Amino acid sequence: MIKIYSPENVMEAQCLKDFLEQQRINCFIGGQYLAGAIGELPVTGLLGLYVEEIDAELAKSLICDYLSATPVFHSK
Repeated sequence: MIKIYSPENVMEAQCLKDFLEQQRINCFIGGQYLAGAIGELPVTGLLGLYVEEIDAELAKSLICDYLSATPVFHSK
């Protein structure tokens, strides 16, 4: 598996993992258990999303599309 994205936090990592898995791309969150060690470890670069190399380009493209999407707001 290769790292394709460095999420800002565990919540973003989980949302993106769920999104990729909905697209049938196996995904692993690396470093999620190190977040509790902030203060003793560098704050950046702890989290990573990992996919199989064969899925890397598609996963990167999907994440880019996901992150650049405009939210839809419903008014009453």
